[in-house]
Amino acid sequence: MKPDLYYEVHGEGDTLLLLHHGFGCSKIWGEIYPTLVKAGYRVVFYDRRGYGRSERFEDFPASYVSDRFRSQSVEDLAALVEHLDLHSFHIVGQCEGGVVALDYTAAFPDRVKTITVSSTQCYSRVPMEELNREKFPTPFKDLPEGLRKKLIDWHGEEYAEPFFNQFRLYGGAYGRGIFDLRPLLPDITCPVLVLYPDRSSIFDVDQGLAFYHRLPNAELSVLPRCGHNTYEHYPEEYTRQIIQFLKRNGF
Repeated sequence: MKPDLYYEVHGEGDTLLLLHHGFGCSKIWGEIYPTLVKAGYRVVFYDRRGYGRSERFEDFPASYVSDRFRSQSVEDLAALVEHLDLHSFHIVGQCEGGVVALDYTAAFPDRVKTITVSSTQCYSRVPMEELNREKFPTPFKDLPEGLRKKLIDWHGEEYAEPFFNQFRLYGGAYGRGIFDLRPLLPDITCPVLVLYPDRSSIFDVDQGLAFYHRLPNAELSVLPRCGHNTYEHYPEEYTRQIIQFLKRNGF
């Protein structure tokens, strides 16, 4: 059965499909999509299953930490593509959204014209439960008030706290144990823009270089004095980089 996914479609032209990060939802694109629409693109974004206004997991957190999470994310995206009758399109993936973008492209290479991955992890040196424990030491109840309110706005009063507290342990697209996209990358032959911040609090900029060196048709852009959420720190530069990348590749 196809999942009940919340999505929005804006504008006309070549389709850009935007994939949100691992603790967000499609609301992260509020400052991004209008510029892309104004530049002449049709923009599609959605809440992945278990996020935002889309269908919840029936057995959270078991589904969130399952080995099936990544393949299910690809299946859900494929169902949305079929529903919207999208034949070929561009993908922009933020952090974990970049994992979904690359997994989908490996499975459906003829569908994807270009990919932009931003702040996406390429591989981990330690198990993800160890990395997350270091990078996300603060439980939901002790987060700054503004961040708690944002998470509640994204996911709802009842769901935000258990969701975040599981996210900070392990699961989602990055899973648990050692995470490694490197074996997949040589098969991704479409143009890829690797957009990376130089001051991410989560992943080192060397992760961007790992993508750049292994993708056959990659470009690398490092944003100076930029934190992990590139779309939020420099929204104008974020969209400019994407549009210029598309134009360089004839779109």
